[in-house]
Amino acid sequence: MSRTVQSNSNITFDCKYHVVFCPKYRKKVLVNPVDIRLKELFVEKANGLQADILEVEIMPDHCHLLISCDPQCGIHKIVKQLKGYSSRILRTEFPHLKSRLPSLWTNSYFVATVGSVTLEVVKQYVLTQKERGG
Repeated sequence: MSRTVQSNSNITFDCKYHVVFCPKYRKKVLVNPVDIRLKELFVEKANGLQADILEVEIMPDHCHLLISCDPQCGIHKIVKQLKGYSSRILRTEFPHLKSRLPSLWTNSYFVATVGSVTLEVVKQYVLTQKERGG
């Protein structure tokens, strides 16, 4: 696995998040052609937020994203923007979504960090800093 360390004006980072969210009432509405358009919208919006969608998988009743982003931006802001943008466009382009659901997405989502190193490696690094004078 290659590491993709990024930086901005004051920090260097490697932050990746696994995000899962569902349509309202877990309705199975993310099917062809909605799923294809949804992938395009996620990538389009993420580019505008300086985030990268590394992987995306759309299931009929939920979606998985692997997102790399600047920690100063915050994963919450990115998820909120992705959900809002995709809902607005999809409900305009696919009117059946508007008639079947009061809003496209639930308010909740799952997020987990995806580690580049194991917890044990980080613990060992922290423990050895005093010995090294770090």
